[in-house]
Amino acid sequence: MVSRKVDLRSDTVTKPTESMRAAMAMAEVDDDVLGYDPTALELEEEMAKIMGKEEGLFVPSGTMGNLISVLVHCETRGSEVIVGDNSHIHILENGGIATIGGVHPRTVKNKDDGTMDIDLIEAAIRNPKGQLFFPTTRLICLENTHANSGGKCLSVEYIDEVGELAKKYDLKLHIDGARIFNASIALGVPVDRLVQAADSILVCLSKGLGAPVGSIIVGSKDFIAKARRVRKTLGGGMRQIGILCAAGLVAIKENVQKLEADHKKAKQLASGLFQIKGLKIDPKSVETNIILFEIEDDYGISMETLCKSLEERGIFVMLQTQTRARIVFHHQISTSDVQYILSCFQQTLNGIKVVNGN
Repeated sequence: MVSRKVDLRSDTVTKPTESMRAAMAMAEVDDDVLGYDPTALELEEEMAKIMGKEEGLFVPSGTMGNLISVLVHCETRGSEVIVGDNSHIHILENGGIATIGGVHPRTVKNKDDGTMDIDLIEAAIRNPKGQLFFPTTRLICLENTHANSGGKCLSVEYIDEVGELAKKYDLKLHIDGARIFNASIALGVPVDRLVQAADSILVCLSKGLGAPVGSIIVGSKDFIAKARRVRKTLGGGMRQIGILCAAGLVAIKENVQKLEADHKKAKQLASGLFQIKGLKIDPKSVETNIILFEIEDDYGISMETLCKSLEERGIFVMLQTQTRARIVFHHQISTSDVQYILSCFQQTLNGIKVVNGN
């Protein structure tokens, strides 16, 4: 029997803290679909204030939040949104913007740092003179931090530049900020300044902030009024949601400051993994709480085999491809866990090599 379990698959695997459970048990509630749940209103107002926007709206998931945002900005079917080719919206959200919204994604290559080249974004904007043939560009989406690039942070200067480009062509800018607080902490930039150029932002409560359920989208009063209607259309109206929002309030009050420690421990682990023979990892590439690693080509072990062997020792990571896996830190991973993880990697890789007779 494994005596210790360390779950590094995602920062979504956290369990509610005792203070969250207490807040949920005591939450004052009412019917949110009718607009009267006091705890939901408090959370939405607090997040809007933190982000420097007019209003907020609780949604069941980040995927729904991004979908709602795109649908509001692209009200006309046949609209087009510019997204990164390796972005969460494009890769990991079931193609919802197209299948549900009739919105066409036009991809621009994501660079290793999660950004898209400004000139390529501009080149992707459709010329209105071609509207008889082409979709109409209405929106640009950014992701910060950029998950598939290993939790890379988009700088405020870059976001401002994209924002200026959007204004130049009368487009809207949406930020998938599932981990926007991670970016803010890592960059040392207040979160409201980081998203200043955006017309809408999605913020996940259930990732690094550690709440069990939910996300918030923020924007102008007009945007949120439309978003509330789309949320109902998608089945996201959930009545007494104050029970869930109470945990979100605890998350933003108690867990934002813990993100810096998550980043520090992720960097410590990355540095330790770099010293282990057989692994390919660049410690300098770790900016926040996500680590991507591979196995050296000539080591003779598959990534799937490594992940299964780690699970036998109670270490759970996420297999992304046949050659790459992901580790994500969260506030329920301790400093002692870091040392345990390193010892398990070392023992696992050595053990497999011995079994294979190398």
